[in-house]
Amino acid sequence: MVDALKPPKRKDPLRYTRLPLAPPGARSRAALRFTARAAEGRLMLQQCEACGAFAYPPRDICGGCWSDELRWRDIPPEGKLLAETTLHASTNVYFRERLPWRIGSVKLAAGPVVLAHLHGDVREGDDVRIIARTDKSGQGVLMALPAKETENMSDDKALRALTCDPKFRRVLVTDVRTPLGQAVVRAALTAGASKVFLGVAREWTPFAGREALYALENTEVTPLDVTDGTSVSEAASSIGGKVDILINTAQYARPGTAMARRDVVTARDEMEVNFFGAMRLLQAFGPAMRGRGADGENSAVAWVNLLSVYALSNWPAYGVNAATQAAAHSLSQSARADFAGSGVKVVNVFHGPLDDEEHQPLPPPKVTPMALASGIMTALKEGVEQSFVGDIARDIAERWREDPGLLERELTLTKNLE
Repeated sequence: MVDALKPPKRKDPLRYTRLPLAPPGARSRAALRFTARAAEGRLMLQQCEACGAFAYPPRDICGGCWSDELRWRDIPPEGKLLAETTLHASTNVYFRERLPWRIGSVKLAAGPVVLAHLHGDVREGDDVRIIARTDKSGQGVLMALPAKETENMSDDKALRALTCDPKFRRVLVTDVRTPLGQAVVRAALTAGASKVFLGVAREWTPFAGREALYALENTEVTPLDVTDGTSVSEAASSIGGKVDILINTAQYARPGTAMARRDVVTARDEMEVNFFGAMRLLQAFGPAMRGRGADGENSAVAWVNLLSVYALSNWPAYGVNAATQAAAHSLSQSARADFAGSGVKVVNVFHGPLDDEEHQPLPPPKVTPMALASGIMTALKEGVEQSFVGDIARDIAERWREDPGLLERELTLTKNLE
């Protein structure tokens, strides 16, 4: 049974910080397709349209009939661990620092035998549940978990290397003046965060819920205004070396298309928060987090962006805001390149209209702050890099995957934009 995780010891500031190392990377375009799906937590394999056989590892042609008609399909996660081995030596520096390391061959219910990392609670001959995730190099891998939940299951060192579980980690919530920011703070503490830094802009002005928020244990108020470069830099110089997970809750949304706005004043405000604010945070906090991606138990693990699902395809009712969200989405993809190989995951959490003042005129369904905060923690615990929270977000995502052009027409040719 996996031992319960203990709080990490305070790091010696004079101790050398290990450079981030990465497991071996993917070597083919087909393998990157598997990685893209693993980033969403989807277990998918290629299936041959000609003979129906599933292919593993990812390839360009079927190994049985040589057909090139391979289609990606979701498969059931059930399997059986056929054999296991424990590595005590490795030519890869990443694994050499983490030995011993267990791997095994698993017979999937779909047919193929796959190679997977092993959870500490599974043994040869056990029924297992397979998950697909991205590792520290950003590449897709498989891991075999116990078929049923076990005690301290999430504390397994191999599983924790694939996830961003907030347990015993320090979290920065960049804007806690809103109900969303406050819900995220409480969710992070409930998830086991050792400390939550409360980013507060214009600290001298009151806001609803401040007294109750400041009374929470294991929190620390940090002056932080994402629209002010000096404020962001000062916050980073104060706590930048301590942040393991950064959750950017700063958002600004107003309704209207470009033509309906008649000016660019509000659009500038949206860009200042949604795009330039995120960029300032990346410039100030990014380098320190990237450098701490391999810092043992005190390592940085995740950069979380909250994005409207209409960043994928514009919705004219909030057309200009959706354009700023699309810019922020593109920036997050650039950030993924910046963090590549560091061990820090860029996690994009897409959501539908929020149940807040900015979206008050819209009818249900809307996403409550508590539901979105819970979705963020779920994404971190599961280690996925892309998550969709709420019925609207999941519906839009599915339609976008199926046909982006059709979704664009469905959204932009809608007559009723009230």
